[in-house]
Amino acid sequence: MKRVFLIAIEEHQAIIHRVCKMYRDTKEDQEDLFQEIVFQLWKSYPTFRGDSRVSTWMYRIALNTALASFRKNSVALEFKATLPIQKDVELEHSENQQRMFEAFKKLSKAERAIIALYLEDYSYREISEIIGITENYVGVKMGRIRTKLRTIMNK
Repeated sequence: MKRVFLIAIEEHQAIIHRVCKMYRDTKEDQEDLFQEIVFQLWKSYPTFRGDSRVSTWMYRIALNTALASFRKNSVALEFKATLPIQKDVELEHSENQQRMFEAFKKLSKAERAIIALYLEDYSYREISEIIGITENYVGVKMGRIRTKLRTIMNK
């Protein structure tokens, strides 16, 4: 079970890195959140039934953990994983990508979650399942998010 879990983390670690980058400003805070997300994934792994894709499940846990840690105002660091994680998985970011991440940080937490899933090519239906809102409301929110991002980027 541990081996399968570690393989899943290694294959989908980019998901966790993106969530960390969208919800934390400093490298240290991103690394702390990464560890907390992995810990939460490990805790919930025995209950993963495979009803959804592993990446969908991981996104749900990662987003919930990032949002919950905002509420707690701290990240628990009880779990120190020794995972085969590459520290420099970060994609090379052009200036435009960096500006886009900065714009994302100006969105609300819920808007960041929606746009992150959209950029990962999740359908509105899948986003609605992960976030817990209706598919139609995902469409409404996406329209508002696009408008908000255009405004932020044009400043």
